[in-house]
Amino acid sequence: MTPSRIRRGGTLLVATTNPGKLREMQRLLGGLPFDVRALDPASPIEPPEETGATFEENARLKADYYAGATGLLAVADDSGLEIDALDGRPGVWSARYPGATYPERFERLYREMADSGRADRGARFVCAVALAAPDGVIFEARGTVEGEITQPPRGDKGFGYDPIFLHPPSGRTLAELDAEEKGRISHRGAALRQLRAFLAESLPE
Repeated sequence: MTPSRIRRGGTLLVATTNPGKLREMQRLLGGLPFDVRALDPASPIEPPEETGATFEENARLKADYYAGATGLLAVADDSGLEIDALDGRPGVWSARYPGATYPERFERLYREMADSGRADRGARFVCAVALAAPDGVIFEARGTVEGEITQPPRGDKGFGYDPIFLHPPSGRTLAELDAEEKGRISHRGAALRQLRAFLAESLPE
């Protein structure tokens, strides 16, 4: 059954104020018959506390919260970097890992990997996406991309941890890929393609 909140020309609220993430999400959802809007940084709506232990829990929490607070169809994601040598850290804490800037976080992760004594540089990016109407979550998806941590950071096209994440099949970091290339292989691209298909299939004729 088509969820009643999914209709042509309806508003789809993208629950993020991260400019890089917003650009990716708007591009990957572009062309659908929705008025895609981002959160207004000046909005009086206080952001929810991300208390989930998993990416999926945080994505559900945010989508449900913003759909309920605004009365709109809302999509939220929670994503991050899992490093094998660090037993999955920074994980759900990726955006809140110690460090005032991402270069500081990179250096911290390099130190922690060296201190671990493990040669394994395997890592993955994970993205969980949730779509919610005001009466609850109606769709969820997960995307991952496998790679490894590279040192020093390379590239200036991405954001977050992209410069230290090497995608072995391409031989480049995510920050060295253009937007179209990154969208084809990235964790967020994989999750949002599933969401895009769901939205397209759910639209009324």
